[in-house]
Amino acid sequence: MRSARRPMSRAGLIAVCVLLLAGAPGGCATTQETAARKQAESKRILEKRELKRKHRQTGRKRGQTR
Repeated sequence: MRSARRPMSRAGLIAVCVLLLAGAPGGCATTQETAARKQAESKRILEKRELKRKHRQTGRKRGQTR
């Protein structure tokens, strides 16, 4: 009886490992998508800052102070 349980537990372990490995790429893709969204958001924020900085500099050159 003991020998019958062992192969079943190994098969169960193998099945669990296969399921975990099958789910792993999906988790990585989600993480990569999140990172890409955050990077795009950061880029937009930096571009807006640069535009504001340029706008302030051109205003000061014309004699306007803030």
